[in-house]
This record gives sequence, structure tokens and C-alpha cells, in this order.
Amino acid sequence: MKKLLIVVAILTASFSQAQQEIKLDIFDALVLKTIEVSYEKYLNDKSSFGVSAMINFEKNSADFRYNEKRALTPFFRHYFTKESNWNFFGEGFFSLNFGEKEMKILGGPSTYEDYTDGALGVAVGAKYISPNGFTVDIYGGAGRNLFSENSPIVVPRVGVNIGWRF
Repeated sequence: MKKLLIVVAILTASFSQAQQEIKLDIFDALVLKTIEVSYEKYLNDKSSFGVSAMINFEKNSADFRYNEKRALTPFFRHYFTKESNWNFFGEGFFSLNFGEKEMKILGGPSTYEDYTDGALGVAVGAKYISPNGFTVDIYGGAGRNLFSENSPIVVPRVGVNIGWRF
């Protein structure tokens, strides 16, 4: 029993020492009426994994908007630098996205059809980490939807996040 308690204590201590971040995509919130919140956990100095959740509040009639109404995007990042406050990274992601695609009918009004799809994609970016834990990351990339014919072909992965590392 003592050995089990020691193992649990060591595992708990190792996970509590791992760096984690919570972030908000301010670009989406200010420009596109979309909220995207992300959580990222570092495995080591060079890699991390996380998940982003996005909800789109923009109406279909808007001039520019994401096609997705909601998306859940787990991602894996590999950091190429660690010597300074600015770190460059590459990212692989899978986006489970939900939305409506406009279906144009010849001689009639357009209708919208709901879709659910999954996209695989890549992104690149840079992250600034202040000594106090404030973070800013900028990234861009794209994925391709794989399963539905009613969904858009390309899923964007673009953002300017601000957050806090703890």
C-alpha cells in the first residue's frame, strides 16, 4: 500500500509541475464574432498537446465568416526553438467541425444544410512567453475535411491568442 501511495504521489507531482496554458483567440473575438478558447499542456521543452473549442456567433448573411458554427480541435505542437522568449512551432491538428453549407437551387432561394465533418491539417506559428507567464501566439494553417460531401473542403486554422501559463 505504501508503494502505491508513493507512486501516486510521484505521478501527481510530475503532472502538477508540467506547464499548462489557457488562451483566448482575440482576433476571432474582435473581428469575427467568434469565441475560441484553448488549453495547452507541455510534454517537455519541445512539444505540447492541447485542444481548442470554437463557437461562431456570426450570422450566415455576414460578408465574411467561418463556415463552421462550432469546432473542437485537438492539436499537437512541436517547438523548434527554446533559447529565447519567442518560439517557433509546427502543429498537426484534427478538427471536428459542425456547420451549415449553403445549397443553391437553380431558380429558387438558397437553403442551408447542416453538416458534421472531421479535418486533418497543419499550421505554423510563433509564440511569445513573458517571464511572468503571459503568452501571445500567432499561427496560421489549413486542414481538409475528410468525410462529408456537404461540408466545405478547407478548414482554416488561424489565430492570435493571448493567455496565461501556469
